[in-house]
Order: sequence, then structure tokens, then C-alpha cells
Amino acid sequence: MDYSIETAPLVELQCDCLIVGVYESLQLSHSAIALNKNTNDLIINILKRGDLSGKNGETVLINAIPDSKIERILLVGLGEHKPLSGKDYKKALLAAINSLKKPQIKSIICCLAECDVTDRDWQWKTRQIIEVFNDAVYQFTQLKSDKETESKIEKISIAAPETEHNSVQAGLLQGKAIAEGMTLTKHLGDLPGNLCTPTFLAEQAIALGQTYKNLSVKILEEADMATLGMGALLSVSRGSRQSAKFIILDYQGGANKSKPIVLIGKGLTFDAGGISLKLPPGMDEMKYDMCGGAAVLGTMLAATQMELPLNIIGLIPCSENMPDGDANKPGDILISMSGKTIEVLNTDAEGRLLLCDALTYAERYNPEVVIDLATLTGACLVALGRVPSGLLGNDDVLCNDLTSAGETANDSVWRLPLWEEYQEQLKSNFADLANVGGKDGGTITAACFLSKFAEKFRWAHLDIAGTAWRTGQTKGATGRPVPLLSQYLINRANADNS
Repeated sequence: MDYSIETAPLVELQCDCLIVGVYESLQLSHSAIALNKNTNDLIINILKRGDLSGKNGETVLINAIPDSKIERILLVGLGEHKPLSGKDYKKALLAAINSLKKPQIKSIICCLAECDVTDRDWQWKTRQIIEVFNDAVYQFTQLKSDKETESKIEKISIAAPETEHNSVQAGLLQGKAIAEGMTLTKHLGDLPGNLCTPTFLAEQAIALGQTYKNLSVKILEEADMATLGMGALLSVSRGSRQSAKFIILDYQGGANKSKPIVLIGKGLTFDAGGISLKLPPGMDEMKYDMCGGAAVLGTMLAATQMELPLNIIGLIPCSENMPDGDANKPGDILISMSGKTIEVLNTDAEGRLLLCDALTYAERYNPEVVIDLATLTGACLVALGRVPSGLLGNDDVLCNDLTSAGETANDSVWRLPLWEEYQEQLKSNFADLANVGGKDGGTITAACFLSKFAEKFRWAHLDIAGTAWRTGQTKGATGRPVPLLSQYLINRANADNS
């Protein structure tokens, strides 16, 4: 998709479709007022006849505009004539782009950045347009013989006054970078497990490192992991014919001695549950168990393209979890890289076994903060649904910063408690801790397990089991939490430079 800024007056514009906003009670946005004047009250007449009430998310496509270089006008309802909330703005954007995917429209000029949004500037509004539009038109067609996509849109211009050019330009840069990071994340998630293997993920990381000079990539093989003592991670890959990989991405955009931010993403390219085999319904969606790792790749791509003045490390432990004669068995005891021993009570609780060794490995970077993200527990989906990602951590400032970033990015999180009482559920008669704590509070006890390997740094855990992909008729990866993590990194960069 080609994104650009348009500062010319409306009367000079030429495109397949122009998007303008209208409010309830026949109130028009600035661009709609100008357009209505240039079209002999076309817009106001349509509103008067009741085709559009102005409620948020309503749309009407006008297919013929006499004596105009603009072939179509899309009217988008914005609700009451007052500043929109961030969520209502996103709702209007989504309604707009969804209305334009099926018509034969190639070029769009969007005037919705002029809408007032509470506590948000032109930069943020521009970024949201790109992120929402790019997300909506994404389709996975690589493995279809007919690669025709629903949307024909090729070019989107964002209308803005010359006085806001710098702000809009900054939003354009951020929006394109985050949108591309989300696209990479979704594409990797949507690939089937027979193609997107641990080796394939490692190859994608290497390709990123070859493309961007300030991003270096290193891949640890199973022999390297064995030398490091990553017994928890390697126990998961024993049941698979695919070799485990440990991906290390190193982005150096900050000062030489500044502590890095470490992002850790679970890269389980397929999860059959191991010996504790999952039930068949929905098992096809376990190709999405690597969405945490994919999101780390997407976030590193976004940060690199934005050239953020930060040092960022991405760690992605990759494996499959399959049933096999050499696979983990319930009752097995593992020795993790930290030296802590783990009793395996359920082989389907394998993600934490990958992550715990990655958390221990992160210690060597003397990190400023560590954030891990994983499609870790079905319990998180039960507790929170598919709206927020679960958030737990050992540092209030870090968790508050992530919550704030999520609110800004429209990629929300909800914090759950990480209380000592929950640790009781992880006690084992035979090892330092068990890998599961029973059916009660599964999301919390999973994070409690990880916290035992994150005691030497500020740490937060994102459980994205309910937000990393959609199911049913709209099955597909969402690209979350790339917007959240990107916003957190942007906020950190801005704070460091203020």
C-alpha cells in the first residue's frame, strides 16, 4: 500500500473516493462543509432525506459527483458533534475502510484526520488511519491458487493542512512502520505449521538482519542451547523432528552504555500438546502458538524502521510440541538454565518451559526491563475474552507504562494480580516447582512460574492467547500486540529525549 500526505485544497483533488466525516443532527466536518458547498448541497441533501443519521460507524457511498475530479464520496458517521474517544475514532475508521474494500476503488483520500479526538494530535490520528486501514485490507493469499484480493486499494492519501505537515509526517512514518510490523506478524502467524517451522522463523529473522544494518541477528542451535544448559526449552523440542532454534535480534539505536529493553516472544510453531495431547477441535489454530515470537519480529521491524534511539534485544525461543517416543512425559523432572528443577505435570504447559530459559538468558544483557509475550493460557481467554491482553509483572511502573501505552495504541491490556498466595499452587514434592498449578487461576499461576525466573530484573508478562488471533469465519492473526509494544518503545524514546 502506498501512503502519502495531501495538503492541496479539496477543489484541486482527484481520486476514486474521498472520505469525509459527518456528525449527528446534520452537523458536518470541515471537509464535508467545503465539499457540500462545491457540490451544491449534495451532502446536506443526502442527510436530510435520512440516508445517514450520523451515528458513529454508519456509512453512505455517493457514487456520482457531477463536475468533479472526485469520482465518489464516502460519508462516515462520527456520532455527536464533540471530540471522539480514541476507540470511537478507530470504529469510524474501520467502518470507512470496510465500506471501500469491495468496490473497484484504487485511490483514496481520507479527511478524517481533521476530526477532534480527545487528547490526541494529528500525528496520532494519522498513524491510526494507516494502522487501521492496512490491517483491514490485509488478506493471506500466498497459498491460494487464486491470489485475487477483496480490496483493490493501492493508494491512500491523508488530507492535512500545511500547518500540520510535520506532525502528520511523523505519524506517517510511525504508522507505516507499525503497519508493516503488524503485516509481518500476521503473515507469519497465518502460515501453516508445515511451512512456518522453527528453522523458517530463524530464516525470517536473518533476512531482517540482512535488510537493516542496525539490526544484527544470531541463531543458537540445539548444541548451543545444550551447552548453555537450556534443559527446559530442549525438553519441548525432543518430541519433534524439527530442530529448536533460539533467535537473538540486537537493535542498537541508543547510546553505547544504555541498558537494553529485552522483548521475549514464545515461538512455538505448532502445539499438539505433546503427550498431554490436545482435543482435535480447534487444534489447527495451534499454528498460532508462535504469535508471541512473530510479534517480537514485527516490533523489532517497526522499531528499526522508526530508527528509535533505544537499544532493544529480541529473544525468540522456537520449537514444536509434538507427541513422540522421546517427548516429555508427565512426571519428568527437568533442569532449567537457571538451575531450578521443574516437575512436568502437563506437557501442554510447554510455553513456560521455553520462556523460563529465555528469561534466564536475558540476564546477561543487564536489561533495563524485560517484557515477554506469549499465547500462554486458555484461561486468559476465559477470564478476559478477546478485548484486552493479560498483563502481569513484578514492577508497577513498567506495568503502568504498558497499560498507558495500550490505551494510546488502542491495543489494551488488563492487569491481573501476581500475589504470593498463588505460588503455593506450583509446589512440587519432587522438584523446585511444578509447571502447572491446577485449573484455578491458570493465567496467574503461569505468570507466577515465570516470575521465578525473572527475579533479577524489572519484568512484565503479556498473555496474548485471546488477542493474537481471531477464530471462526474471520480466523486469522491480528498482529497484536505490535501496536502496544511499539507505542511503549515510542514513549520510552520520547521520555529519554525529553
